[in-house]
Amino acid sequence: MALFIPTYFSPISQYFEIIKSNSITFEMYDNYQKQSYRNRCYISNANGKLLLNIPVKYSRRKTQKRNKTKDILVENDFPWQNNHLKSLQNAYRSSPFYEFYEDELISIFSKKYTFLQDINIDTFLFVSEAIQISNSYSTTKKYITDTTGESDFRFLADIKKQSEKPLKKYFQVFENKYGFISNLSILDLLFAEGPNTTNFMLNQS
Repeated sequence: MALFIPTYFSPISQYFEIIKSNSITFEMYDNYQKQSYRNRCYISNANGKLLLNIPVKYSRRKTQKRNKTKDILVENDFPWQNNHLKSLQNAYRSSPFYEFYEDELISIFSKKYTFLQDINIDTFLFVSEAIQISNSYSTTKKYITDTTGESDFRFLADIKKQSEKPLKKYFQVFENKYGFISNLSILDLLFAEGPNTTNFMLNQS
């Protein structure tokens, strides 16, 4: 079993491990951490590396000292979905495969969400279908402390704890202007490689 934290259009480093895993389990009882991939992803646009951040708010439970990620609410008073979709359109409409996936993206950004975890699971389901891997998964019923016999990749939700495995270069729309930017959202690779995304990652040295 491979253990992951659901993140927002996860970085390539997380999918690099997902595609090699026989079974995927999502940790649902971790403590929420600010400035992590739980509510953000990075893409490349005409101005360089761009942060797409989902505004969140906390559910108020007096019995909890810390907020569990599963209880984090989306702050929908801000038009974040419209802003994220426009940012992706502006950044990737000239990439080889963006238009191929645009309708499914619009569906995600048109849906109203209450909990952050629901968005992250939906983005996982979208990507897993797009790159043609199994989208079956299980979820934890409590926080996993004993990882004996398991592959623990929960650290990949932390921006500061990414894998140091080098990734071969692929086409990036603005590479001539900013150079190749590594470990962006999986969307960056998907829009460049399309159905070949999984093979591209499997063929890494």
